[in-house]
Amino acid sequence: MPKFDGNVLRSVAFACMFAGVAGGGLLPQAAIAQPAAAVRGLPDFTDLVDQVGPSVVNIRTVEKASSRASANGMDEEMLEFFRRFGVPIPNAPRQQRPQRPQDDEQPRGVGSGFILTADGFVMTNAHVVDGADEVIVTLTDKREFKAKIIGADKRTDVAVVKIEATGLPAVKVGDVGRLRVGEWVMAIGSPFGLENTVTAGIVSAKQRDTGDYLPFIQTDVAINPGNSGGPLINMRGEVVGINSQIYSRSGGFMGISFAIPMDEAIRVSEQLRASGRVTRGRIGVQIGQVTKDVAESIGLGKAQGALVTGVEAGSPADKAGVEAGDIITRFDGKSIEKVADLPRLVGNTKPGSKSTMTVFRRGASRDLSITIAEIEPDKPVAKTAEREEKPKASAAAQQMGLAVTELSDAQKKELKIKGGVLVATATEAAARAGLREGDVILAIANTEVSGVKEFEAALTKADKSKAINVLYRRGDWAQYALIRPGR
Repeated sequence: MPKFDGNVLRSVAFACMFAGVAGGGLLPQAAIAQPAAAVRGLPDFTDLVDQVGPSVVNIRTVEKASSRASANGMDEEMLEFFRRFGVPIPNAPRQQRPQRPQDDEQPRGVGSGFILTADGFVMTNAHVVDGADEVIVTLTDKREFKAKIIGADKRTDVAVVKIEATGLPAVKVGDVGRLRVGEWVMAIGSPFGLENTVTAGIVSAKQRDTGDYLPFIQTDVAINPGNSGGPLINMRGEVVGINSQIYSRSGGFMGISFAIPMDEAIRVSEQLRASGRVTRGRIGVQIGQVTKDVAESIGLGKAQGALVTGVEAGSPADKAGVEAGDIITRFDGKSIEKVADLPRLVGNTKPGSKSTMTVFRRGASRDLSITIAEIEPDKPVAKTAEREEKPKASAAAQQMGLAVTELSDAQKKELKIKGGVLVATATEAAARAGLREGDVILAIANTEVSGVKEFEAALTKADKSKAINVLYRRGDWAQYALIRPGR
């Protein structure tokens, strides 16, 4: 049987098609059937836009001129982008602006939101309304309302505001559990202030752990500054998420965006509407990842659970008999597959309630009964007037992107720790690992540090060709980070 060159066949077919059209002739039905079928298979978002579009709002925030802090003369929309997504702010020249009266109000930022209930409750991101003196909500029919901030939760980045209106078109909330990877989704928002902009894509991943309090929905929907707080919508016209973050190395959209799952957002919004704040549970343990080598060496089998690296004295975990070295494998009957699962499950448990926790200790599992306490809001480490110490940064620390200072006795007492160093600056490798100013480093390269001297000694001995593990504390929680120098 003779062999044919596929490229030649394709060229001949194209030429024949072109000749048929140019000569005014009709193409055979078989020649046009396949493209038509492919076109019919593409999603049509027009009905969804008509259905959900009126429920999406534009949110502008205003603050007093006396409290406004400009940076490098950049407009506020771009500053919101840089602040939220961790992109370094360029050193642009500061623009000269005319002096304004101290009580003058100026635009601060722009974002999106959507109508949660017909009587005026609107959901958005906490970072959209954070620090605002006034919030203005604009509907698609151009009506504007001054909104009252009911509550905002920075841990989940969810906020609820209220406008005085009735009969509003509320969104339908979808079941995140039915959402599938590869499913088409759509976003509506106000990128760069361009109201009611529609973008679309697919769900790239679910339960994406980015180190924040919630597992995110990852999509390739185009999200830009101003989209924050807008809805992520499935093909049934239901809101399944709140667009919140993107991943970017350039400062622009790079095909990766993240949305807060709607089931988590609704849980938070119900507490915000009821009391204006969110209460979360805590058990008072410091935890770390269970590696494959550790799991095999202790007989656990596979790498799962949360390794208890420390137990706070007098905490619920201490009273329940939890010990350092335990591996928490289940909480209230739910399996702990990775370390981030535990704080999420505990945090969603009502303070004061009793739970059952399974720990793996010295080759055997045992159940412990534990009473959940309430977590306190994160407190920034206080600056003390008694010690205005300049950050120390040796050559090794600079390679890591770290500058640290000593903790005062008052700070140690406040945090209930015996030692550690305070992160004064975190850039480059340290910033990429998730460290930031105000964190307290407790150990580095598996070596506990009591002060700057011990920190420098441990860092000097560490193998810089490999990732260096850092145990640090932020607020009430301790966690690990892996710093990769020179990357």
